[in-house]
Amino acid sequence: MAKMGLDTYRFSISWSRLIPDGKGPINPKGLQYYDNIINELTNQGIQPHVTLHHWDLPQALEDEYGGWISRRVIKDFTAYANVCFREFGDRVKYWTTMNEGNVFAIGGYDSGFLPPHRCSPSNITNCSTGNSSIEPYLAAHHMLLAHASAARLYKKKYQVKQHGVIGFNLLLFGFLPLTNSSEDIIATQRAQDFYTGWFLRPLIFGEYPEIMRKNVGSRLPFFTSKESNLVKGSIDFLGINFYNSFYAKNNPGSLKKKNRDYKSDMAVELKPYNENGTFTDEFPIIPWILQGTLLSLKNDYNNIPIYIQENGQQTRSNSSLDDWPRVRYLHEYIGSMLDMLRNGLNIRGYIVWSFLDVFELIEGYELSYGLYYIDFEDPTLRRQPKLSAKWYSNFLNNRTMDSKITMKMNENSSLFSNAPLMHIDISTS
Repeated sequence: MAKMGLDTYRFSISWSRLIPDGKGPINPKGLQYYDNIINELTNQGIQPHVTLHHWDLPQALEDEYGGWISRRVIKDFTAYANVCFREFGDRVKYWTTMNEGNVFAIGGYDSGFLPPHRCSPSNITNCSTGNSSIEPYLAAHHMLLAHASAARLYKKKYQVKQHGVIGFNLLLFGFLPLTNSSEDIIATQRAQDFYTGWFLRPLIFGEYPEIMRKNVGSRLPFFTSKESNLVKGSIDFLGINFYNSFYAKNNPGSLKKKNRDYKSDMAVELKPYNENGTFTDEFPIIPWILQGTLLSLKNDYNNIPIYIQENGQQTRSNSSLDDWPRVRYLHEYIGSMLDMLRNGLNIRGYIVWSFLDVFELIEGYELSYGLYYIDFEDPTLRRQPKLSAKWYSNFLNNRTMDSKITMKMNENSSLFSNAPLMHIDISTS
């Protein structure tokens, strides 16, 4: 990492590794593991960006009280966060409490395709337990309260001494109206409210979006005055992961369903956006949609400081080491950062997903995002730099691109915009 020129590395602490039962005794080997990582990073001049919860709640708490659908998780998460602040906060300056809180609530408790795989049983879903009508909102509510509780603890007990900041991460989608009809335009805003405003409005203003309160009704938990004040203003920054966008089509008929869930409450039909209108393994390169979405958030949510904590291109795991799609992707998105800053966006950093090929939660080892290829058939897990690693290292170190990359970019100039590049706090996860 240091040789490559990275100045930041984002990783998640596993609650289960540090405190196996979710509360009580600390695992000394887990503590040493994270101490070693953090010490080595800081010794190399690389700043750790640490996420506290990446969907891996200790099984003991899931078994005891249902995990995130219970208010009891707030106390246990705060105690876990306290251990992390106390043990690592002298070296860690950037804390993110939750990774993709919106996707965790939807995938884990509405559709059930993510852990803990809870949803209303149906012919389509594979869930054995859950209630899609209520539990996504409960899980989100308790995540917000747990975050706010941990943030209050950090600000009261640690921040003055440790000089760090604390934030919350969401998966951001761009939404475009399918047609120019007023119905689809309104539906587009409604989708943004349900996916992003669901968490961001409480974090900034202390309440859920009005359209959610209207459509969800009594199934949406409410904040007491004390809780509202606790959640409001509890983030120093917003972490954003960005990959995909959707066309939004008004779907009022879903509000007539007898057993409504999160998706039917939103009353929007979403269709994936793709530059060519056909599905491919690669994500579309759409930095202008990211910029437009962030400008909308700037106008609605007081231009909160933003760290883009994940952004990267997926390819098949057996793809060539000459990963031109990823080079093009990084070139376009990093180049767009300058335009975003000039347009007043409060972007503080950009982190590429990911440094190495890793096990992906949905696709396993079938798809990869890494700048470095990992041969999982090799017992030594041999690492090889892809072309994107060389391109990225040259960029970070302000070096002239090597002749192979320059020649290929000239040959494929139509693939690359003329967006200028600049240096910002840019690294990998």
